Amino acid sequence: MKRPELLRPLQAVLDALRSGDCTPAAFSQMARAQTVLQTTLPARYTEVLHGLLDRLESSALFAEESCSFSQRDLFDSLQLWLDKATQQLPT
Repeated sequence: MKRPELLRPLQAVLDALRSGDCTPAAFSQMARAQTVLQTTLPARYTEVLHGLLDRLESSALFAEESCSFSQRDLFDSLQLWLDKATQQLPT
């Protein structure tokens, strides 16, 4: 499977998460289920992704923004992860 096809589902769900059409829990579940993507990337990418997902799940416990968590910042970090993952995947 080529790079865009591996990342397309995760990008679509991140876009839905940003627009409010997906919950953090649903995004996290879908992202964790991307085993082909995770095994294709270097191990450190899976570690970073899981750390971001843990923070996202924790942030869902708070309403809107809190001093501890900014969902907007987490969404930006997830997008950065996707952008960097794109560069790591074989073409």
